[in-house]
Formats: sequence, C-alpha cells, structure tokens
Amino acid sequence: MSDTPTAPVIVADQPGTFPHSVLAERHPAIIRQVRDAFPYEPGQRAALDALLANCTRGTIEPLPADAHDRERWTAWGMDTYAGRSWYDVPWLWSESWFYRRLLHAVGYFDPGPWQGIDPFRPAKLAELDSPATDEELAALDDLTGRPEQDQATALLHGSLWGNRADLGFRLSAEGTQETAAVPALVADDSERLWPLLGPSGTGTLCLVADNAGRELVPDLLLIAHLLAHGRIGRALLHIKPYPYYVSDATTADVLDAVRRLTGAGGAAAEYGRGLWDALTDGRITLRAHPFSCAPLPYEEMPDDLRADFAAATLTVFKGDLNYRRLVGDRHWPPTTPFADVTAYFPGPVAALRTLKSDVITGLSAETEAALTAAEGRRWRTSGTHALIQVRT
Repeated sequence: MSDTPTAPVIVADQPGTFPHSVLAERHPAIIRQVRDAFPYEPGQRAALDALLANCTRGTIEPLPADAHDRERWTAWGMDTYAGRSWYDVPWLWSESWFYRRLLHAVGYFDPGPWQGIDPFRPAKLAELDSPATDEELAALDDLTGRPEQDQATALLHGSLWGNRADLGFRLSAEGTQETAAVPALVADDSERLWPLLGPSGTGTLCLVADNAGRELVPDLLLIAHLLAHGRIGRALLHIKPYPYYVSDATTADVLDAVRRLTGAGGAAAEYGRGLWDALTDGRITLRAHPFSCAPLPYEEMPDDLRADFAAATLTVFKGDLNYRRLVGDRHWPPTTPFADVTAYFPGPVAALRTLKSDVITGLSAETEAALTAAEGRRWRTSGTHALIQVRT
C-alpha cells in the first residue's frame, strides 16, 4: 500500500461540521428514539441515560471485562482510544463505538429476556410496511414487460437510490439529468459494471448490504433478477451480525424483506419466491462477518474476508458507510481516482452510493466545480446525489 495516496482521517472535533453534528445531535436523538421504542426496564433506561452523558460530554470507557467481544475491540483500538473524547478519535471509530455501547446499554448481548432484541426493529418494520413500499412493489408489475436490460438498469438504479427506489423504475425519465448543471448522478461507471455481470451465468456476486427495509428490498430484487436471467450463478450477501447504525441489515431484516415480497402479490411475490428458493438451494448465501461491524476501513480486513472478495466476479459495496470503509474515511480531494484508493482490494469492486457524508473520490474537476458552485458543501451530505463507481 506504499503507493496508495493518503489524506487526513476525518474526526468530529470541529463544531459546525457534519461529523460533529452526528456525535452532538444525531446520537442523542437515536438514544431518545430507542428509549421510546420499547418499555425498557429501569436498569436499561439508566444505562441509556449514562450513555447519553458519556457520548456527549465524557470520554471513551472500555467494555466490561466479561464482554464477549472485548478482545476483538481491543484489537480494533479500544485501549488506544480509552480516556479520549469521542470527538478526538477517528469519526468512523467513534460512530461504530456508539452503536456497540448502545447495544450494551439495552442488554442485547447479555443472557436474559432482552438478549437479541433489536432496538431499531420497530422503525425498520414501520418503513417496510409503509404505503410507500406498497407503491414501489406495485411498480414491479409495470417493469416485467420491459426488455431484460431495461429491467436490469431500473433495478440497479433502484438499488442505488435505496428508499427513493421509485426513481429507478421511472425509465422514461432516464437521461434527463445528464444535461443538468448539477447532475443527480455525479459519477456513473455503469458501462464497466454490466460486462462483469453475465451473460455466462457462472460468476459470483458479493453484495455488501447497507440498510434494511426499503433499501434492502431493491438490493434483493437486483440479486433475484441477476440470478433469474443468468447474469450470475450465485450471490454472497454480506449483512451485519448484529444491529448497527440504526438501520443496517441483519439476517432477520433479510427474512422480513423476503416475506414482505412474497406476501405482496404480483411480480413482487414472484421475486420473493425466487429469493426464497435461491436461499434454500444455496445460490444465495448470507455472510455475517464480525468485521462488517468493525470501526475500521476495509483495507484492514482479515484474510478470510479478503478470500471471499478475491473469489468473487464482482463485489458491490452498497451505501454511504460501506463507501467510507471502502475508500477510507478521509478528507480526500474529490478528484482522487477511485481506482487508486481501492487498489488494495483483491478483485473487481463497485460502489453504489447515495452521498450522505463528506467523503468523496473519483469526480471530474468539472463535476466538483459545478456541484460546489451550486450547493457549497451541501451536495456531499444531502442524499440528493449518488454515484456508481467501478474498479476492474
């Protein structure tokens, strides 16, 4: 990695910046949301109050001696950062640490009645069961009559935009953004993506999932389509081993999404049955590697995970957090080549990402200038722009 460019790691120590607002405002709001979601017992509520005080005004305190993953977190930097302000360590690290401490506060890992209860599940299910999801699934009926490549393109854009998946189905609107001064799609390497996906039907797709609910559904639809039309032979779906970042997908969330599809009727149900069969016969395999919840970039991945990615025809990283971990959560100049910052990756890799944090690579100078002139820095975090980047 000596030839790989570098840039300062992002920290959250500057008031007024996006990372600072996450630690100072978003995390307290998440604690309040979790408190309201369940009738937690007095001990859990006291632990949540203590976490609120600690994450906003305190310092990093190591996990208890009997924590099942204490050794793992020690390897990930816990002892190194102990005693320091949450705002003075890498932002990626402090965000991940927050979710680990939140699960500790509600007793997620402890033997007892609250073990394994996802504190974010009510919000995930509410989104999955919403009328907006009904509308998006109904749109699949209109898609089935289109040529296969049109379907594949629509489903790719549905996966890209996540809970704005309806945009992916509006094929008639394709191309209208290309002439805009400030494009919605700030980078588009789709032409390098499709040759990696078929038509031989023997390749393996690794998809590193991001959020559950209405963002996971289009990811599953894309996988189902690629399998059904022989563009890939199998898929490895990397999900989180435990609840993370409010809405990140776990095994339970995958099952909820598949059931949502099979119960929806029409084309959605057909996709759902295809997913069910593929999970049953091994064409889709779930992975829940501990490193999926690590506070570290993927450049530091362990060997067994590296082997998974090395064996894949293509690995797709979905979403903003996975992008930060793929390229490194650093203040890259936006024109830094995507291929340079992913040179360490052991195989072809793609990013499908809606922009929701400061990190960005792979832009042309013209695109960066147009975005900054129109929106200042807001385009980096507003979720109104997206990218498809590929390194073969």
